[in-house]
Amino acid sequence: MVYKKVTLIGKSTESFDDAADDAIDRATETLDNVHWIEVKELGVELATVENREYQAEVEVAFKLED
Repeated sequence: MVYKKVTLIGKSTESFDDAADDAIDRATETLDNVHWIEVKELGVELATVENREYQAEVEVAFKLED
């Protein structure tokens, strides 16, 4: 078995959990054979105090087809 890893960054105006879910949802919608996802880094973009954007950088591992 061979796996490939890609890095995605999810975003949310609500929370880090929602930002991670954003990346996970996108990964499972667009990639086949996703086996695990690791949250690597969290960050907040501060455009203004009222409009924070939570970001979660995740590493997605999926099995390559034979």
